[in-house]
Amino acid sequence: MSSFHMPPEWAPHERTWMAWPSPNPTFTNDAELAEAREAWASVARAVRGFEPVTVVVGTGQTDSARALLGDDIDLVERDLDDAWMRDIGPTFVVGDDGELAAVDWTFNGWGAQDWAVWEHDSKIARHIADLAGVPVHSTSLVNEGGGIHVDGEGTVLLTETVQLDPDRNPGLTKAEVEQEIHARLGTTKAIWLPRGLAGDYGTYGTRGHVDIVAAFAAPGVVLVHSQQDSAHPDHELSLQLIAQLKGETDAKGRPLEVVEVPAPTVLKDDEGWVDYSYINHYLCNDGVVLCSFDDPNDEVAAGIFRGLFPDRTVQLVDARTIFAGGGGIHCITQQQPKITSAH
Repeated sequence: MSSFHMPPEWAPHERTWMAWPSPNPTFTNDAELAEAREAWASVARAVRGFEPVTVVVGTGQTDSARALLGDDIDLVERDLDDAWMRDIGPTFVVGDDGELAAVDWTFNGWGAQDWAVWEHDSKIARHIADLAGVPVHSTSLVNEGGGIHVDGEGTVLLTETVQLDPDRNPGLTKAEVEQEIHARLGTTKAIWLPRGLAGDYGTYGTRGHVDIVAAFAAPGVVLVHSQQDSAHPDHELSLQLIAQLKGETDAKGRPLEVVEVPAPTVLKDDEGWVDYSYINHYLCNDGVVLCSFDDPNDEVAAGIFRGLFPDRTVQLVDARTIFAGGGGIHCITQQQPKITSAH
């Protein structure tokens, strides 16, 4: 078997996979579900402006989904529990011979949380691998796509409260987690962040996914959430993470260049402290789909991303409804890499 690696998100995509919100504990009533569907559709249409999109919809929901998504997005019916494709979908990897494969992490509802249901979602990665016509690499490691971020050159970002969560991987050591992560992703160095944003430990949180805190923008360049208001509990964490990452090197021994992305100015919503973050963006072919929050810092963040990705169009999409459900734009998208003839 050839060795496989996960390409970085900025590498060319064949398509984006998403999942359609179904009635479930995350969306507690019809109004919330309708709002969620509008928000997911806005993201799907934004991504479709750059590359093909396939949305997995619950059985019997194609017609209602089509009405919001339009005709140029592919729909496929499978039984679903929730709608966070980054976490329930496969992580696509590419072999040395150019072969595409799908890593099927074990999914258990973000650490068997008492509100979560995952009977159907735990099978979605296999369904998508089947639809994409690629082999499955299964692993018993409990992990989600939002819990990892790679630079494509051997480095992976992880969070201690996710992969080492006793409700995810009881008894596993850092070394054991790293061994399995590296085997599946083709990485050689893990950078462990101690935890995620405060709001991510609330009712519908993931307990610290890295993709809302830090993300690679290029080899050797990492974006970090910077909560600049000292009243917010993430202020101290931001300072710690920025200091940590400035002291890190990547798999190739390069010191990391840290790009601080200011958090939105809003600190609270009806539920308490928000974890609104621009880090939870999605890179697609020639585009950046960026969370917006009707906030003065939306344009500040957009300017940072335009500077980092001058050849891509930055498109802002209101993500407040998605964050109310426990995630952002990155959390509801999953890229399938394009296999190029260069392999």
